[in-house]
Amino acid sequence: MIDIQLLRNDLDAVVARLAERGYAFDRETYQALEAERRTFQGRAQELQAARNAHAKKIGQAKAKGEDVAALLAEAGAINAEAGELEARAADVQKRQREFLEVIPNIPHASVPAGRGAEDNVEVRRWGTPRAFDFAVKDHVDIGAALGMLDFDTAIKLSGARFSVMKGAIARLHRSLAQFMLDVHTGEHGYTETYVPYMVSGECANGVSSLAKFKDDLFKIEGRDLYLIPTAEYPVTNFVRDSIVPAEQLPLRFACHSPCFRSEAGSYGKDTRGMIRQHQFDKVELVQIVHPDASAAAHEALTAHAEAILQKLGLPYRTVVLCTGDMGFSSAKTYDIEVWLPAQDTYREISSCSNFEAFQARRMQARFRNPKGKPELVHTINGSGLAVGRTLVAILENYQNADGSVTIPDVLRSYMGGAERITRA
Repeated sequence: MIDIQLLRNDLDAVVARLAERGYAFDRETYQALEAERRTFQGRAQELQAARNAHAKKIGQAKAKGEDVAALLAEAGAINAEAGELEARAADVQKRQREFLEVIPNIPHASVPAGRGAEDNVEVRRWGTPRAFDFAVKDHVDIGAALGMLDFDTAIKLSGARFSVMKGAIARLHRSLAQFMLDVHTGEHGYTETYVPYMVSGECANGVSSLAKFKDDLFKIEGRDLYLIPTAEYPVTNFVRDSIVPAEQLPLRFACHSPCFRSEAGSYGKDTRGMIRQHQFDKVELVQIVHPDASAAAHEALTAHAEAILQKLGLPYRTVVLCTGDMGFSSAKTYDIEVWLPAQDTYREISSCSNFEAFQARRMQARFRNPKGKPELVHTINGSGLAVGRTLVAILENYQNADGSVTIPDVLRSYMGGAERITRA
């Protein structure tokens, strides 16, 4: 949630910056809410002054032995109006918060302006795509030929956008998650966590806007619970309604979990294979940091995600998203895109975002500054990595002419020493 003081102090600048990311700010509603708030605030101050004056008069009258019935009646009327005003002010405050909760974050000054993915800016590239001397297959055909990737059975079980993995491919999928966790905890300083796969509406609204994006989530019928679209939801909420001791910052968490997304609005997109599914696994990285360390932590987290691809020998590029392609809560996002030979292009495998104080303000996640005053922390997260898409990249980049798949060196110990996946 953005800081309402920014709107009050420089409305035009905030509106202009939000417009760069394609958000049309509702000035009329905002100004009407602010007018109501100021009216109630002004009247509340008048009533408080009247209360104080009457209390003084009553005290003086009692001291003189005078009848205070009329003064008490007047004080009662003031108190009644104050109570009514308090209820109406609370309603305005509630409506004002609901208004703010659907406004996206303000892009950081370093984010390039643009309308969509075509305006994203590449910042670096690693590795050289392999030159094949045979016809390249996509992961669907590779997995099917090996007898280890089965979409027909998945459709029979659950419908479209699901997959069934068997044998060595299922083990490779498990191995990837274990490998990622080992690297992030052993080399990058993250604490491994295990979390519920369902969160409350309050948790969901803490990291994003539940009102705006609830159709993207799977809700548990009859319960205030949603299947998590990413472990970011439960892990970031570790610090909700908390004051974290400043000396404990930064907090770094890594979490492997399944993720569930309805893919609302993605009809017809990536319907083949494992690129866009209702259920998939990720290893999520979350950092809770001091605001002064925010930008550096974002760069570090992105590098941690990239390190996995480097160790796996998978070519990738990193782009900074433009204002028109950013996620709702993000102030700045790097997308890491892995090379997929069958598509002859780079595809997203991780988004690493700095939310600055946006999520913390929604969650009231704070620390105390040297003066003892609570301040909002900054939150950062990214995939380190999406396990299914990493599996796809390995199948396609490490495929062989005979239909086998070479296992990257760093994964062989997780695969019982096997060097290749072949049909049993």
